[in-house]
Amino acid sequence: MKVIVMGVAGCGKSSVGTAVAEELNARYFDGDDLHPQSNIDKMAAGVPLNDEDRAPWLDKVGAALAEADGATLVGCSALKRAYRDRIRAACPETIFAHLAGSRAVIEARMSKREGHFMPVSLLDSQFATLEPLQADEAGFAVDIAQEFGAVVTQMATRLAAGLGG
Repeated sequence: MKVIVMGVAGCGKSSVGTAVAEELNARYFDGDDLHPQSNIDKMAAGVPLNDEDRAPWLDKVGAALAEADGATLVGCSALKRAYRDRIRAACPETIFAHLAGSRAVIEARMSKREGHFMPVSLLDSQFATLEPLQADEAGFAVDIAQEFGAVVTQMATRLAAGLGG
């Protein structure tokens, strides 16, 4: 099982991904750790990444997922279909689990985070870029406007049942 836990900044990719991985006895790692420093610096300065900035990062995410041993979940925004296609080119069996929520819910969560490079000011650009999963993509969405444990349970249950699409 190779899973991208996707969604806009602040949707809970790291916290949900880690909890689901523990539940499924899988490995989780954060795709943000694969960003080059130039991308992190750009986002920290409040400048959205463009497709050119993201391309080498997405290639690294796809390669890391493809090379991972065993069940693996990776937190990665994967906002556009083209980005998901790029990841799938490296790891065709990828399932995308979209943590979906309203801007208000996510902004409230982001404003409580400490020590993260992504400012709330970039949230609008994230939503503007977001292309939800399409019917022909292996994956599903989970509404994050519910209690954390329910989000984790719903995602883990779907993944354990092999319901990627």
